[in-house]
Amino acid sequence: MEPHRWLPLEANPDVINQFLKQLGIHPDWQFVDVYGMDPELLSMVPRPVCAVLLLFPVTEKYETFRTEEEERIKAQGQNIRSSVYFMKQTINNACGTIGLIHAIANNRDKMNFESDSTLKKFLEDSLPMSPEERAKYLETYEAIRVTHESSAHEGQTEAPSIDEKVDLHFIALVNVGSHLYELDGRKPFPINHGQTSDDTFLEDAVEVCKKFMERDPEELRFNAIALSAA
Repeated sequence: MEPHRWLPLEANPDVINQFLKQLGIHPDWQFVDVYGMDPELLSMVPRPVCAVLLLFPVTEKYETFRTEEEERIKAQGQNIRSSVYFMKQTINNACGTIGLIHAIANNRDKMNFESDSTLKKFLEDSLPMSPEERAKYLETYEAIRVTHESSAHEGQTEAPSIDEKVDLHFIALVNVGSHLYELDGRKPFPINHGQTSDDTFLEDAVEVCKKFMERDPEELRFNAIALSAA
């Protein structure tokens, strides 16, 4: 059977915020661009910040690192809070939507949902599920797929054809229980990047983003957006 395939989303705050609105989330929190990683540019990002999405290129160097990281964590173990909401990615190009779900699901106590919010219903239904079951549920969840498709066409660049191979990938960085977690549906589990706080979360998340950039110094295709209080 052919794998499910969606159109890729842009890391464009206007597109993403419209997507969230269509999913039934009040605009109390909005995605904004992170224009750079130095303190001066970070000071332009409205606070507090409760999640960061990073768009980055999937290169051979990254895939080698990802394999080594997985083997290391499987050997050494790590602490993951049971309250972390994590789902696997089984739909090609759905990483933007899965990043958004990870960002909202792990901050759902801060969000104001419309009473008929499709994302609220998806989260309520999928909370008791395993990461794999959540992935399967998203495959059949038409309301989110349709919203994703319309958002993919909203970007500033023309959406690629649905069969085109896309080598850019979204991950979410969130603070759960004062620990910074990287949530990537291509990985078997969340990655715990250590302690953080509401006050230092953006700076701590940016340090993780910098590691992605340092692994691929020739690459320029990195883009971070932050979920900030509006």
